[in-house]
Amino acid sequence: MRVTRIIAAAALALASTFAIADDAAEQAIRKTLDTLQLEVPVESISSSELNGLYQVKLKGGRVLYASPDGQFVMQGYLFQVKDGKPVNLTEKVERQAVAATINAVPANQMVVFPAVGETKSHITVFTDTTCPYCQKLHGEVAQLNRMGIEVRYMAFPRQGLESPGDQQLQAVWCSKDRKGTLEKMMSGKEITAAKCDNPVNKQFEMGQSIGVSGTPAIILQDGQMIPGYQPAPQIAKLALAAQS
Repeated sequence: MRVTRIIAAAALALASTFAIADDAAEQAIRKTLDTLQLEVPVESISSSELNGLYQVKLKGGRVLYASPDGQFVMQGYLFQVKDGKPVNLTEKVERQAVAATINAVPANQMVVFPAVGETKSHITVFTDTTCPYCQKLHGEVAQLNRMGIEVRYMAFPRQGLESPGDQQLQAVWCSKDRKGTLEKMMSGKEITAAKCDNPVNKQFEMGQSIGVSGTPAIILQDGQMIPGYQPAPQIAKLALAAQS
């Protein structure tokens, strides 16, 4: 059962008439989550900033909330108003988790186009060489590099595993010259490479777990996701703001 279809809760139990210890609350919440048959594993359950509400972190970064007795579960944004300004606490937690997930991927499992001169920030792009907008974005990578933005590619066959995009991405990651092969495929050339153990499947699953549903999907340094194509100047502006 997908997270996006899990819940339509009318209300949350923000306060309980009886006290439940943290460990008891976690057990109650986990029991409820087991009945929902989530496709994504639960990484942690902890108290949220709102008294009486628990935060459930799923693998990949997405967040749910639950009452301490496990009777109510919901998905949505939790805001806190500070100094008259709303702060999206859910988005903050999710971005941190996405950034940690992406930053844990070794560079040698990506296709990296380094910045020219000083590296001011970086972006991670889930891409598919058969995707027209991925090709358009790639045409501006050199411009991003000149602006101090390192571009890191990860594989996301948008039509699924065993699709033409999947076969091309596997060829890229199995090539002795990943950058050169990706460049050629982005320009429409068909390149083959010997089969090898590669991370395409794993990266596809990772993308799905953090909410990628199409390509290109651009992940900023702070974990913020920019879905779809954006011109290089706009991406650079967002990337530089995300690392400050």
